[in-house]
Amino acid sequence: MKDYCYIVAGQCFSVEAADGVDLSEYLSPYVPFAVSPQEAPQRVFRVKVVPKDAMAVPEDLSEEFSQDDDGSQIRLCRTGSGASWFEFSLFGELAGTMLADAGFESATLAIQAYPSFALSNALMVMFALRTASLRTALFHAAVIGCGGRGYLFLGKSGTGKSTHARLWLKHVPGSELVNDDNPVVRILDDGTAWVYGSPWSGKTPCYRNMRLPLGGFVQLAQAPYNAIRRLKGIAAYAALVPSISGKRWDRAIADGLHETENDLATNVPVWHLDCLPDEAAARLCAGEVMNI
Repeated sequence: MKDYCYIVAGQCFSVEAADGVDLSEYLSPYVPFAVSPQEAPQRVFRVKVVPKDAMAVPEDLSEEFSQDDDGSQIRLCRTGSGASWFEFSLFGELAGTMLADAGFESATLAIQAYPSFALSNALMVMFALRTASLRTALFHAAVIGCGGRGYLFLGKSGTGKSTHARLWLKHVPGSELVNDDNPVVRILDDGTAWVYGSPWSGKTPCYRNMRLPLGGFVQLAQAPYNAIRRLKGIAAYAALVPSISGKRWDRAIADGLHETENDLATNVPVWHLDCLPDEAAARLCAGEVMNI
């Protein structure tokens, strides 16, 4: 068995390839985050990848959740013993199945097709659910670093997060792309909030093992004009929640996410930007959030 270990946002996890399973071709996004098994700290979770015919579908399944996001489908069921069964599909074709224990500390993944897609989705799911109680949140966002801080652009798919990030890169001096789809935010023991790059960056291959102090969140909305305003209280909290991955009907996970979301909304600036996809929007946003 081959053991691969990674540290993302200070959280260590491992991928174990069973005999006869070769994952080396699909792990390139994780290389910047790799550590040797001998040097790795305690793992927060483990995923064992087995041959596709090595895991049968449990008989006692009850569906809890299903989602189709632009052809990427996920189905979650609970087994009679309290474990979680996941099915990951791409354009209707089953790509992988995963059985995870009740605490999301270990899971077994069988890849059926699209290995990179199946592995990436399995690891993202395990990371999001296992670290929800560890003051860690996996966001759906684009992140720009500038002036020594990281800024997250939030919004529904198609809102223009990546476009706005590219506008910063082009028009705001000193900007750099940290992650274009799934960064991680973590609140440390001293109360400071940091944003981290991750091995999950959507269609943009940006897999950077770096972290920056969190400078703020910007919720984007398409509009025929550019205008920005600061959000506070419930409005700030509500702007963050849709962008954080989690199993919110699970009490332990929901409580952990709520604590993190409330802390972030209270202590980190949140803005709402109505914008066009133009240079003026990027300059307006940067001027406001960076006070320049």
